[in-house]
Amino acid sequence: MIIVLKSGIGDSDVEDICRRVTEMGYAPHVIRGEFKTIVAAVGEERGRPDLRLLEAVEIVESVMPVQQPFKLASREVRREPSEVRVNGVVIGGKDIVVMAGPCSVESEAQVLEVADRVKESGARILRGGAFKPRTSPYAFQGLKEEGLKYLAEARKRTGLPVVTEVLETESAEMVAEYSDILQIGARNIQNFTLLRRVGEMGKPVLLKRGMATSIQEFLLSAEYILAAGNPNVILCERGIRTFETSTRFTLDLNAVPVLKKLSHLPVVVDPSHGTGHWDLVAPMAKGAVACGADGLIIEVHPKPEEALSDGPQSLKPSKFAQLMRELRPVAEAEPAGWNSSIGLPDGSSTRICFPPLPMTISLRKRHPAALSFSMVVARSSTSIWIRFHPPGAGAWPSDIDCPAPPTPGRLSSKCRSPLASLAKPGAGCMSTRKPSISV
Repeated sequence: MIIVLKSGIGDSDVEDICRRVTEMGYAPHVIRGEFKTIVAAVGEERGRPDLRLLEAVEIVESVMPVQQPFKLASREVRREPSEVRVNGVVIGGKDIVVMAGPCSVESEAQVLEVADRVKESGARILRGGAFKPRTSPYAFQGLKEEGLKYLAEARKRTGLPVVTEVLETESAEMVAEYSDILQIGARNIQNFTLLRRVGEMGKPVLLKRGMATSIQEFLLSAEYILAAGNPNVILCERGIRTFETSTRFTLDLNAVPVLKKLSHLPVVVDPSHGTGHWDLVAPMAKGAVACGADGLIIEVHPKPEEALSDGPQSLKPSKFAQLMRELRPVAEAEPAGWNSSIGLPDGSSTRICFPPLPMTISLRKRHPAALSFSMVVARSSTSIWIRFHPPGAGAWPSDIDCPAPPTPGRLSSKCRSPLASLAKPGAGCMSTRKPSISV
Protein backbone atom coordinates (compact mmCIF):
# COMPACT_ATOMS: atom_id res chain seq x y z
CA MET A 1 0.00 0.00 0.00
CA ILE A 2 1.08 3.59 -0.52
CA ILE A 3 0.09 6.49 1.73
CA VAL A 4 -0.10 9.75 -0.22
CA LEU A 5 0.45 12.75 2.05
CA LYS A 6 -1.01 16.19 1.54
CA SER A 7 1.10 19.01 0.13
CA GLY A 8 2.94 21.36 2.45
CA ILE A 9 3.61 18.93 5.29
CA GLY A 10 6.85 18.96 7.30
CA ASP A 11 9.41 16.33 8.18
CA SER A 12 7.80 15.77 11.59
CA ASP A 13 4.52 14.83 9.86
CA VAL A 14 6.33 12.33 7.66
CA GLU A 15 8.06 10.84 10.69
CA ASP A 16 4.70 10.53 12.45
CA ILE A 17 3.22 8.55 9.56
CA CYS A 18 6.32 6.33 9.41
CA ARG A 19 5.94 5.65 13.14
CA ARG A 20 2.28 4.70 12.70
CA VAL A 21 3.15 2.40 9.77
CA THR A 22 5.86 0.70 11.83
CA GLU A 23 3.50 0.23 14.77
CA MET A 24 1.05 -1.48 12.41
CA GLY A 25 3.74 -4.00 11.51
CA TYR A 26 4.93 -2.69 8.15
CA ALA A 27 8.24 -1.28 6.91
CA PRO A 28 7.88 2.38 5.80
CA HIS A 29 9.79 3.74 2.79
CA VAL A 30 9.60 7.49 2.17
CA ILE A 31 9.50 8.64 -1.46
CA ARG A 32 9.68 12.38 -2.01
CA GLY A 33 8.37 13.61 -5.35
CA GLU A 34 8.34 17.07 -6.84
CA PHE A 35 4.85 17.81 -5.52
CA LYS A 36 3.90 14.97 -3.18
CA THR A 37 5.48 12.83 -0.51
CA ILE A 38 4.52 9.16 -0.43
CA VAL A 39 5.14 6.57 2.26
CA ALA A 40 5.20 3.03 0.88
CA ALA A 41 4.22 0.45 3.49
CA VAL A 42 5.84 -2.90 2.71
CA GLY A 43 4.97 -6.17 4.39
CA GLU A 44 2.51 -9.05 4.62
CA GLU A 45 -1.03 -7.73 5.18
CA ARG A 46 -2.58 -10.87 6.69
CA GLY A 47 -3.07 -10.60 10.43
CA ARG A 48 -2.12 -6.92 10.54
CA PRO A 49 -4.23 -3.75 10.84
CA ASP A 50 -5.73 -2.33 7.64
CA LEU A 51 -3.54 0.52 6.41
CA ARG A 52 -6.60 2.28 5.04
CA LEU A 53 -7.34 3.30 8.62
CA LEU A 54 -4.64 5.94 8.10
CA GLU A 55 -7.00 7.85 5.81
CA ALA A 56 -8.50 9.24 9.02
CA VAL A 57 -5.23 11.06 9.79
CA GLU A 58 -5.52 14.72 8.80
CA ILE A 59 -2.26 14.91 6.83
CA VAL A 60 -3.08 11.81 4.72
CA GLU A 61 -4.61 12.48 1.31
CA SER A 62 -5.25 8.86 0.32
CA VAL A 63 -4.19 5.26 0.87
CA MET A 64 -3.99 3.10 -2.25
CA PRO A 65 -2.92 -0.45 -3.04
CA VAL A 66 -0.01 -1.11 -5.42
CA GLN A 67 -1.17 -3.56 -8.06
CA GLN A 68 2.26 -4.73 -9.18
CA PRO A 69 4.04 -7.47 -7.20
CA PHE A 70 7.14 -5.24 -7.16
CA LYS A 71 6.05 -2.41 -4.91
CA LEU A 72 8.96 0.00 -4.39
CA ALA A 73 10.21 -0.40 -7.96
CA SER A 74 6.80 0.37 -9.46
CA ARG A 75 5.78 3.62 -11.13
CA GLU A 76 2.60 3.40 -9.08
CA VAL A 77 4.74 4.38 -6.09
CA ARG A 78 6.92 6.99 -7.81
CA ARG A 79 5.79 8.67 -11.01
CA GLU A 80 8.99 10.67 -11.54
CA PRO A 81 12.08 8.83 -12.86
CA SER A 82 14.64 8.10 -10.16
CA GLU A 83 18.17 9.45 -10.42
CA VAL A 84 21.21 7.68 -9.00
CA ARG A 85 24.10 9.99 -8.13
CA VAL A 86 27.63 8.63 -8.04
CA ASN A 87 30.44 11.09 -7.24
CA GLY A 88 28.86 13.86 -9.28
CA VAL A 89 27.63 11.61 -12.10
CA VAL A 90 23.83 11.41 -12.43
CA ILE A 91 22.39 8.23 -13.92
CA GLY A 92 18.79 8.64 -14.99
CA GLY A 93 19.07 12.39 -15.54
CA LYS A 94 19.24 14.37 -18.77
CA ASP A 95 22.57 12.90 -19.92
CA ILE A 96 23.38 9.50 -21.36
CA VAL A 97 26.04 8.04 -19.05
CA VAL A 98 28.59 5.69 -20.62
CA MET A 99 30.50 3.23 -18.45
CA ALA A 100 33.52 1.65 -20.12
CA GLY A 101 36.57 -0.44 -19.34
CA PRO A 102 37.98 -3.95 -19.54
CA CYS A 103 35.95 -7.07 -18.86
CA SER A 104 38.70 -8.24 -16.52
CA VAL A 105 41.38 -6.24 -14.75
CA GLU A 106 44.56 -7.98 -15.89
CA SER A 107 47.32 -5.62 -14.76
CA GLU A 108 47.82 -2.13 -13.40
CA ALA A 109 49.21 -0.88 -16.72
CA GLN A 110 46.25 -2.28 -18.63
CA VAL A 111 43.55 -0.72 -16.46
CA LEU A 112 45.33 2.66 -16.26
CA GLU A 113 45.72 2.79 -20.02
CA VAL A 114 42.07 1.94 -20.63
CA ALA A 115 40.90 4.39 -17.96
CA ASP A 116 42.86 7.22 -19.58
CA ARG A 117 41.57 6.40 -23.06
CA VAL A 118 37.89 5.98 -22.20
CA LYS A 119 37.85 9.16 -20.13
CA GLU A 120 39.43 11.02 -23.04
CA SER A 121 36.61 9.74 -25.27
CA GLY A 122 33.85 10.84 -22.90
CA ALA A 123 33.12 7.89 -20.60
CA ARG A 124 31.85 8.97 -17.18
CA ILE A 125 32.37 5.74 -15.20
CA LEU A 126 35.11 3.09 -15.32
CA ARG A 127 34.05 -0.55 -15.40
CA GLY A 128 36.33 -3.52 -14.70
CA GLY A 129 36.08 -6.97 -13.20
CA ALA A 130 38.30 -8.01 -10.30
CA PHE A 131 36.15 -11.03 -9.36
CA LYS A 132 35.06 -12.97 -12.44
CA PRO A 133 32.26 -15.55 -12.47
CA ARG A 134 33.29 -17.95 -15.24
CA THR A 135 31.45 -20.90 -16.70
CA SER A 136 34.59 -23.03 -16.50
CA PRO A 137 36.47 -23.42 -13.20
CA TYR A 138 39.70 -23.41 -15.23
CA ALA A 139 39.11 -19.99 -16.82
CA PHE A 140 40.67 -16.79 -15.47
CA GLN A 141 38.83 -15.89 -12.26
CA GLY A 142 40.15 -12.35 -11.80
CA LEU A 143 42.85 -10.72 -9.68
CA LYS A 144 40.46 -10.22 -6.75
CA GLU A 145 41.71 -7.65 -4.20
CA GLU A 146 44.79 -6.86 -6.27
CA GLY A 147 42.49 -5.97 -9.16
CA LEU A 148 40.37 -3.81 -6.88
CA LYS A 149 43.46 -1.86 -5.88
CA TYR A 150 44.29 -1.25 -9.54
CA LEU A 151 40.76 0.05 -10.12
CA ALA A 152 41.05 2.37 -7.13
CA GLU A 153 44.35 3.68 -8.50
CA ALA A 154 42.71 4.32 -11.87
CA ARG A 155 39.92 6.23 -10.12
CA LYS A 156 42.46 8.34 -8.26
CA ARG A 157 44.28 9.10 -11.50
CA THR A 158 41.27 9.87 -13.72
CA GLY A 159 38.52 10.85 -11.29
CA LEU A 160 36.17 8.27 -12.86
CA PRO A 161 33.89 6.43 -10.42
CA VAL A 162 34.33 2.65 -10.51
CA VAL A 163 31.72 -0.08 -11.06
CA THR A 164 32.79 -3.66 -10.41
CA GLU A 165 31.08 -6.96 -9.65
CA VAL A 166 30.53 -8.47 -6.24
CA LEU A 167 30.10 -12.26 -6.33
CA GLU A 168 29.33 -13.26 -2.77
CA THR A 169 28.35 -11.82 0.58
CA GLU A 170 31.74 -12.68 2.08
CA SER A 171 33.58 -10.29 -0.25
CA ALA A 172 30.92 -7.56 -0.39
CA GLU A 173 32.63 -5.32 2.18
CA MET A 174 35.96 -5.61 0.40
CA VAL A 175 34.48 -4.73 -2.99
CA ALA A 176 32.54 -1.81 -1.51
CA GLU A 177 35.75 -0.41 0.00
CA TYR A 178 37.33 0.05 -3.43
CA SER A 179 34.32 0.72 -5.68
CA ASP A 180 31.57 3.28 -6.14
CA ILE A 181 28.91 1.06 -7.71
CA LEU A 182 28.37 -2.59 -6.80
CA GLN A 183 27.49 -4.74 -9.81
CA ILE A 184 25.30 -7.80 -9.41
CA GLY A 185 25.90 -10.01 -12.43
CA ALA A 186 23.43 -12.01 -14.45
CA ARG A 187 24.27 -15.26 -12.66
CA ASN A 188 23.47 -13.72 -9.26
CA ILE A 189 20.19 -12.08 -10.25
CA GLN A 190 18.29 -14.37 -7.87
CA ASN A 191 20.94 -14.73 -5.18
CA PHE A 192 18.55 -13.22 -2.65
CA THR A 193 21.03 -13.29 0.22
CA LEU A 194 23.47 -11.21 -1.82
CA LEU A 195 20.71 -8.86 -2.99
CA ARG A 196 19.70 -8.18 0.60
CA ARG A 197 23.33 -7.65 1.59
CA VAL A 198 24.04 -4.99 -1.04
CA GLY A 199 20.70 -3.42 -0.17
CA GLU A 200 21.82 -3.05 3.45
CA MET A 201 25.15 -1.53 2.38
CA GLY A 202 23.51 1.48 0.74
CA LYS A 203 25.98 1.89 -2.14
CA PRO A 204 24.54 2.25 -5.66
CA VAL A 205 23.88 -1.12 -7.28
CA LEU A 206 24.01 -1.99 -10.98
CA LEU A 207 21.69 -4.98 -11.31
CA LYS A 208 22.10 -7.04 -14.48
CA ARG A 209 19.20 -9.00 -15.89
CA GLY A 210 19.64 -12.76 -15.89
CA MET A 211 19.95 -14.63 -19.16
CA ALA A 212 16.61 -16.38 -18.53
CA THR A 213 14.92 -13.77 -16.34
CA SER A 214 11.54 -12.28 -17.16
CA ILE A 215 10.89 -8.57 -16.72
CA GLN A 216 8.79 -9.24 -13.64
CA GLU A 217 11.47 -11.45 -12.08
CA PHE A 218 14.06 -8.76 -12.87
CA LEU A 219 12.06 -6.09 -11.07
CA LEU A 220 11.35 -8.37 -8.13
CA SER A 221 15.10 -8.88 -7.74
CA ALA A 222 15.47 -5.09 -7.69
CA GLU A 223 12.73 -5.07 -5.06
CA TYR A 224 14.94 -7.08 -2.70
CA ILE A 225 17.55 -4.32 -2.80
CA LEU A 226 14.99 -1.53 -2.44
CA ALA A 227 13.18 -3.29 0.40
CA ALA A 228 16.49 -3.60 2.27
CA GLY A 229 16.66 0.21 2.33
CA ASN A 230 18.79 1.04 -0.71
CA PRO A 231 16.98 3.25 -3.27
CA ASN A 232 20.03 3.54 -5.56
CA VAL A 233 19.36 0.75 -8.04
CA ILE A 234 20.31 0.85 -11.73
CA LEU A 235 18.77 -1.78 -14.01
CA CYS A 236 20.93 -3.25 -16.78
CA GLU A 237 19.65 -5.12 -19.83
CA ARG A 238 22.49 -7.39 -21.01
CA GLY A 239 20.80 -9.92 -23.29
CA ILE A 240 18.73 -13.04 -22.80
CA ARG A 241 19.23 -16.60 -24.03
CA THR A 242 17.09 -17.62 -27.01
CA PHE A 243 17.35 -20.21 -29.77
CA GLU A 244 19.55 -17.84 -31.81
CA THR A 245 23.22 -18.86 -32.07
CA SER A 246 24.56 -16.10 -34.33
CA THR A 247 25.10 -13.87 -31.30
CA ARG A 248 26.19 -14.69 -27.77
CA PHE A 249 22.80 -13.59 -26.41
CA THR A 250 19.77 -11.77 -27.78
CA LEU A 251 19.92 -8.15 -26.66
CA ASP A 252 16.34 -7.40 -25.63
CA LEU A 253 15.92 -3.72 -26.40
CA ASN A 254 12.17 -4.20 -25.94
CA ALA A 255 13.00 -4.35 -22.24
CA VAL A 256 14.08 -0.71 -22.12
CA PRO A 257 10.70 0.94 -22.83
CA VAL A 258 8.90 -1.83 -20.93
CA LEU A 259 11.03 -1.21 -17.83
CA LYS A 260 10.56 2.54 -18.23
CA LYS A 261 6.81 2.01 -18.35
CA LEU A 262 6.67 -0.26 -15.30
CA SER A 263 9.41 1.23 -13.11
CA HIS A 264 10.94 4.55 -12.14
CA LEU A 265 14.46 3.07 -11.92
CA PRO A 266 17.12 4.11 -14.46
CA VAL A 267 17.96 1.60 -17.20
CA VAL A 268 21.32 1.04 -18.89
CA VAL A 269 22.20 -1.42 -21.66
CA ASP A 270 25.21 -3.71 -22.12
CA PRO A 271 25.66 -4.26 -25.88
CA SER A 272 28.98 -6.06 -25.34
CA HIS A 273 27.56 -9.09 -23.51
CA GLY A 274 24.28 -8.76 -25.39
CA THR A 275 25.93 -9.48 -28.74
CA GLY A 276 29.30 -11.10 -28.02
CA HIS A 277 30.81 -9.50 -31.14
CA TRP A 278 32.71 -6.22 -31.15
CA ASP A 279 31.35 -5.19 -34.56
CA LEU A 280 27.76 -5.42 -33.28
CA VAL A 281 28.38 -3.27 -30.22
CA ALA A 282 28.10 0.09 -32.01
CA PRO A 283 24.76 -0.45 -33.80
CA MET A 284 23.15 -1.95 -30.70
CA ALA A 285 24.52 0.87 -28.52
CA LYS A 286 22.90 3.40 -30.85
CA GLY A 287 19.67 1.44 -30.78
CA ALA A 288 19.74 1.38 -26.98
CA VAL A 289 20.10 5.15 -26.80
CA ALA A 290 17.40 5.68 -29.41
CA CYS A 291 14.88 3.58 -27.47
CA GLY A 292 15.41 5.54 -24.26
CA ALA A 293 18.24 3.94 -22.26
CA ASP A 294 19.78 6.15 -19.60
CA GLY A 295 23.27 4.80 -20.20
CA LEU A 296 25.54 2.14 -21.65
CA ILE A 297 28.17 -0.19 -20.23
CA ILE A 298 30.78 -1.19 -22.81
CA GLU A 299 33.89 -3.37 -22.69
CA VAL A 300 37.13 -1.80 -23.93
CA HIS A 301 40.54 -3.50 -24.12
CA PRO A 302 43.81 -2.20 -25.62
CA LYS A 303 44.52 -5.62 -27.19
CA PRO A 304 41.31 -7.66 -27.41
CA GLU A 305 43.10 -10.53 -29.12
CA GLU A 306 45.18 -11.00 -25.96
CA ALA A 307 42.37 -10.46 -23.43
CA LEU A 308 42.01 -13.03 -20.67
CA SER A 309 38.22 -12.84 -20.94
CA ASP A 310 35.65 -11.70 -23.51
CA GLY A 311 38.14 -10.38 -26.07
CA PRO A 312 35.82 -10.96 -29.07
CA GLN A 313 33.24 -8.52 -27.70
CA SER A 314 35.68 -5.82 -26.53
CA LEU A 315 36.29 -2.62 -28.46
CA LYS A 316 39.74 -1.20 -28.97
CA PRO A 317 40.10 2.32 -27.53
CA SER A 318 40.09 3.83 -31.02
CA LYS A 319 36.84 2.04 -31.88
CA PHE A 320 35.33 3.18 -28.60
CA ALA A 321 36.28 6.78 -29.38
CA GLN A 322 34.62 6.45 -32.78
CA LEU A 323 31.48 5.02 -31.19
CA MET A 324 31.29 7.92 -28.75
CA ARG A 325 31.45 10.38 -31.63
CA GLU A 326 28.71 8.49 -33.46
CA LEU A 327 26.54 8.31 -30.34
CA ARG A 328 26.47 12.05 -29.74
CA PRO A 329 24.01 12.97 -32.52
CA VAL A 330 21.74 10.11 -31.44
CA ALA A 331 21.82 11.16 -27.78
CA GLU A 332 21.34 14.82 -28.61
CA ALA A 333 18.54 14.23 -31.13
CA GLU A 334 15.49 16.38 -30.50
CA PRO A 335 12.10 16.10 -32.16
CA ALA A 336 12.62 16.90 -35.83
CA GLY A 337 10.75 19.70 -37.54
CA TRP A 338 9.23 22.49 -35.49
CA ASN A 339 7.50 23.58 -32.32
CA SER A 340 4.12 25.20 -32.01
CA SER A 341 1.40 26.24 -29.62
CA ILE A 342 -1.90 24.80 -30.82
CA GLY A 343 -5.14 26.61 -30.07
CA LEU A 344 -7.85 24.35 -28.62
CA PRO A 345 -11.61 24.69 -29.11
CA ASP A 346 -12.11 26.11 -25.63
CA GLY A 347 -9.71 28.96 -26.42
CA SER A 348 -6.84 27.56 -24.35
CA SER A 349 -3.50 26.48 -25.74
CA THR A 350 -1.47 23.28 -25.49
CA ARG A 351 2.20 23.13 -26.42
CA ILE A 352 3.30 20.40 -28.79
CA CYS A 353 6.78 19.21 -29.78
CA PHE A 354 6.52 17.64 -33.20
CA PRO A 355 8.65 14.50 -33.72
CA PRO A 356 9.15 12.78 -37.08
CA LEU A 357 5.67 12.18 -38.46
CA PRO A 358 3.18 10.59 -38.92
CA MET A 359 2.26 10.08 -35.28
CA THR A 360 -0.83 10.01 -33.12
CA ILE A 361 -0.83 12.33 -30.13
CA SER A 362 -3.31 11.63 -27.34
CA LEU A 363 -4.48 14.55 -25.22
CA ARG A 364 -6.65 14.54 -22.13
CA LYS A 365 -7.82 18.13 -22.05
CA ARG A 366 -11.48 19.12 -21.60
CA HIS A 367 -13.32 21.57 -23.80
CA PRO A 368 -16.55 23.30 -22.66
CA ALA A 369 -18.72 20.26 -23.55
CA ALA A 370 -16.42 18.13 -21.34
CA LEU A 371 -15.35 15.89 -24.24
CA SER A 372 -11.81 14.55 -24.34
CA PHE A 373 -10.23 14.21 -27.77
CA SER A 374 -7.16 13.11 -29.67
CA MET A 375 -5.23 14.65 -32.55
CA VAL A 376 -4.01 12.67 -35.51
CA VAL A 377 -1.04 14.29 -37.19
CA ALA A 378 0.25 13.56 -40.68
CA ARG A 379 2.86 15.28 -42.79
CA SER A 380 3.74 15.58 -46.46
CA SER A 381 6.76 17.28 -47.98
CA THR A 382 4.94 20.61 -48.01
CA SER A 383 2.34 20.66 -45.27
CA ILE A 384 1.39 19.39 -41.84
CA TRP A 385 -2.20 18.67 -40.87
CA ILE A 386 -3.66 18.45 -37.38
CA ARG A 387 -7.12 16.92 -37.15
CA PHE A 388 -9.38 16.92 -34.11
CA HIS A 389 -11.54 13.85 -33.58
CA PRO A 390 -13.95 14.50 -30.67
CA PRO A 391 -16.02 11.52 -29.57
CA GLY A 392 -19.77 11.90 -29.73
CA ALA A 393 -21.99 14.36 -31.53
CA GLY A 394 -21.28 17.92 -32.43
CA ALA A 395 -17.88 17.56 -34.10
CA TRP A 396 -15.83 20.73 -34.29
CA PRO A 397 -14.38 22.21 -37.45
CA SER A 398 -11.44 19.90 -37.70
CA ASP A 399 -8.44 20.82 -39.82
CA ILE A 400 -5.41 22.99 -39.27
CA ASP A 401 -3.23 23.19 -42.38
CA CYS A 402 0.26 24.64 -41.85
CA PRO A 403 2.89 24.87 -44.58
CA ALA A 404 5.93 22.88 -43.54
CA PRO A 405 8.99 24.93 -42.56
CA PRO A 406 11.67 25.18 -45.26
CA THR A 407 14.39 24.24 -42.77
CA PRO A 408 14.37 22.38 -39.45
CA GLY A 409 13.70 24.62 -36.50
CA ARG A 410 11.91 27.32 -38.50
CA LEU A 411 8.17 27.90 -38.36
CA SER A 412 5.74 28.87 -41.01
CA SER A 413 4.10 32.18 -40.19
CA LYS A 414 0.59 31.29 -41.36
CA CYS A 415 -1.87 28.48 -40.64
CA ARG A 416 -5.33 28.17 -42.16
CA SER A 417 -8.14 26.81 -40.01
CA PRO A 418 -11.85 27.39 -39.41
CA LEU A 419 -11.09 27.23 -35.68
CA ALA A 420 -11.42 30.50 -33.84
CA SER A 421 -8.11 30.03 -32.06
CA LEU A 422 -5.36 29.33 -34.58
CA ALA A 423 -1.93 27.85 -34.07
CA LYS A 424 0.62 30.47 -33.13
CA PRO A 425 4.13 29.84 -34.48
CA GLY A 426 7.15 30.53 -32.36
CA ALA A 427 5.88 29.34 -29.00
CA GLY A 428 8.50 27.73 -26.81
CA CYS A 429 8.38 23.97 -26.52
CA MET A 430 9.45 21.70 -23.66
CA SER A 431 11.63 19.37 -25.72
CA THR A 432 14.17 16.85 -24.41
CA ARG A 433 17.43 15.33 -25.62
CA LYS A 434 15.68 12.01 -26.25
CA PRO A 435 13.21 11.61 -29.12
CA SER A 436 9.89 12.26 -27.43
CA ILE A 437 6.73 14.22 -27.57
CA SER A 438 5.76 16.73 -24.90
CA VAL A 439 2.19 17.86 -24.43
